[in-house]
Amino acid sequence: MNSVPSIVRTSTASELSTNKVLRNTYLLLGATLGFSAIVAGIAISMNMPPMNMWITLGGYFALLFATMKTRDSSLGLLFVFLLTGFLGLTAAPIVNYYLTSIPNGGQVVMLALGTTAMSFVGLSAYALTTRRDFSFMSGFLVVGVIAAFVLSLVAYFFNLGALSLMVSGMFVLLSAGIMLFQTSAIIHGGETNYISATVTLYVSIYNMFMSLLHLFGAANDD
Repeated sequence: MNSVPSIVRTSTASELSTNKVLRNTYLLLGATLGFSAIVAGIAISMNMPPMNMWITLGGYFALLFATMKTRDSSLGLLFVFLLTGFLGLTAAPIVNYYLTSIPNGGQVVMLALGTTAMSFVGLSAYALTTRRDFSFMSGFLVVGVIAAFVLSLVAYFFNLGALSLMVSGMFVLLSAGIMLFQTSAIIHGGETNYISATVTLYVSIYNMFMSLLHLFGAANDD
């Protein structure tokens, strides 16, 4: 006799939990994006030189590990801001190069930024309104990210411009897929930690922006 009310209560509690994770994720994502932009702006104003690649990779993976390790505690909030601030710092010299060293650099930066923002909003809205389950993309995305990362190292060390552009295109598509996957995971209860969800979405936005910057910059040079 009480099974139906019980199911309703369970469903309601699940929806409230999901909405809380989604709300906290977007709030933290907005805060980290703002913080990252401030850090990048300060670094650009100081004309900070590019970081060594190994320092960039080492700092990123160390902070990512620390963030994921502490994601269930308040310390995780500190590390997520350190991580996103660090990524803002690494992006600053690249953005500054486009702003100061190439024709129409400001337009290229704004185009990459606007395309990234519209893509994130559109993909998130699609996942939220259709409520489709994109968990089937998990394996493809993991393999794709690993392949793109390895190819990016090959392109860097052997100075292969065409391969570098191809990798940027791969990262744009993979980032879009991760945005759909992560939003879907929150909706369907596959992701219950807003800190790890924020990191995943932030890194996807960062990778998409930097990749589009590379692609649009190359198109601008032609």
